[in-house]
Amino acid sequence: MSDIRYDGQVIIVTGSGNGLGRNHAIEFAKRGAKVVVNDFGGARDGTGGSSEAAEAVVKEIKDAGGEAIANGANVTDRAQVTAMVQQAMDEWGRIDVLVNNAGILRDRSFGKMTGDEWDAVVAVHLTGSANCSLAVWNIMKEQGYGRIVMTTSTSGIYGNFGQANYGAAKAGVWGLMNTLHIEGAKNDIRINCISPTAATRMTEDVIPEEALKVLDPKWVTPAVLFAACKDAPSRTILLAGAGGYSVARLMESEGVFFENEADRTPEQILANWEQLTDMSDAQQMMTGSDHVSKMVAKALGGATSVRQR
Repeated sequence: MSDIRYDGQVIIVTGSGNGLGRNHAIEFAKRGAKVVVNDFGGARDGTGGSSEAAEAVVKEIKDAGGEAIANGANVTDRAQVTAMVQQAMDEWGRIDVLVNNAGILRDRSFGKMTGDEWDAVVAVHLTGSANCSLAVWNIMKEQGYGRIVMTTSTSGIYGNFGQANYGAAKAGVWGLMNTLHIEGAKNDIRINCISPTAATRMTEDVIPEEALKVLDPKWVTPAVLFAACKDAPSRTILLAGAGGYSVARLMESEGVFFENEADRTPEQILANWEQLTDMSDAQQMMTGSDHVSKMVAKALGGATSVRQR
């Protein structure tokens, strides 16, 4: 099995002054990449700002013989993101990989959450990922090559108390991946999501102390490097933490079809709920059109899939 290398590739890692992003940036550089270490330098809730964290990571990479530049763009600001991408192009002439890692937390139960707390989190995680992806998109299309790694979360996939803003944004990132996968396929732009579980300043008061001891952020980075490599899949949600790796998928049941219009009632849905939720013949739909085609085919075929009761 050959090593996964990034020699000659240019990689942007957002939010890479600390935690997960720092590990990603350093490991990419160890494997030959030229790295843009982006970090706004704010606190966990996004307030403040300083270039010191990004510059420290750049120094660490350079001291080890690698190549890196620091950038302090706020991913919610399109003009700053555009300037960051231009900095990379001016320095190295291409961009091969974008890792959307920047994030903040403003946890609060939904009924007590302010509009500002909602807006700030969605702006960084969802809009920030879109801003950065858009800024590199046409460059990758023209190159005929690109890899984008989104950072989703189990809070977005499964939910988590007190994180309606964060969970909604992380679920949105998953949706963004699905469409970019479709649009980027012909230009060999592959998009994947990483769902990390790690001990960082983002999780220090969310995960029990005993669990934090085994959740070193460095065990998430192998999943990121895999998701960004030449042979990576696309449209995959890869969960990583504590040395464990798994894949999450959205599956659709075969469901039921009511041939007679008179049966298309909420009562019949209730009566056939067991069959409707039977996942034994579940499918993964690759586009929204796949679902539409399935439903139209059933209707035009006129065959009922409802068991007689």
